[in-house]
Amino acid sequence: MDMLSELPLGFSMALAKNPDALIVFSKLPDSDKQAVLSGTHNVKSKVEMQEYVNNLTVKYDG
Repeated sequence: MDMLSELPLGFSMALAKNPDALIVFSKLPDSDKQAVLSGTHNVKSKVEMQEYVNNLTVKYDG
């Protein structure tokens, strides 16, 4: 699945600011990636999106 072409803009921008989260996200199975992407629909601001992305390293790699 080519998820990179389907990433919401705010999510991809937040990933670009956190290389560790980008690595974690890229290694997730497609089902977990889809769950992460579904969660982005509840994010209301840039700051909240960055926090959401930053938490990927805790949830999936910590």
